[in-house]
Amino acid sequence: MKPIVLSILGILLILLCILGFNYSPNFNHASATSVGQKIDSLNGVYVFDNGGVSNVYGRNIAADGYNLGLKYQCVEFVKRYYYEYYNHKMPDSYGHAKDFFDPKIADRKINKKRNLIQFSNPSFSTPQINDILIFKGYLFNKFGHVAIVSKVTNNQIEIIQQNPGPFSSSREIYDLENKNEHWKIDNNRILGWLRK
Repeated sequence: MKPIVLSILGILLILLCILGFNYSPNFNHASATSVGQKIDSLNGVYVFDNGGVSNVYGRNIAADGYNLGLKYQCVEFVKRYYYEYYNHKMPDSYGHAKDFFDPKIADRKINKKRNLIQFSNPSFSTPQINDILIFKGYLFNKFGHVAIVSKVTNNQIEIIQQNPGPFSSSREIYDLENKNEHWKIDNNRILGWLRK
């Protein structure tokens, strides 16, 4: 190989190593708080600090035995929100975040595992406050992510989330657009949303 190619490859390798060592799924994104501390809320349902993306602190089980999920993970917040705010129990109380969306279900049809109406991204229906937003997995998070829609305008949505990752906060905003009578949230990882 030519020396210039080897130099470029060496530099790239060094950059990857630096990024790899600096990226830690246990990075405390909210260093001013401690694990289990309340950091946000929607309709009286709290978001708790996880301390790091892959941290697990046991399973959260409701008083009636319903599985809310692994403590302080994104799924636990979403299920706890629907349980506390709507008194809703999902028929299938297990699964990763990305599994909340079933690609075999048509837009605006019932998702029987969750007992919720499923909408695709894009959809004929606009997202609404309290919908569950589902993200597919990717290289650094193969399990996907879920959040609750906390605000909707004509061109944006806001979400509230638990355990969003080291470089995100409990609230994020995404652009919303309407093209050919379909509403699309401008994020290629968003599979769709669920509604009570």
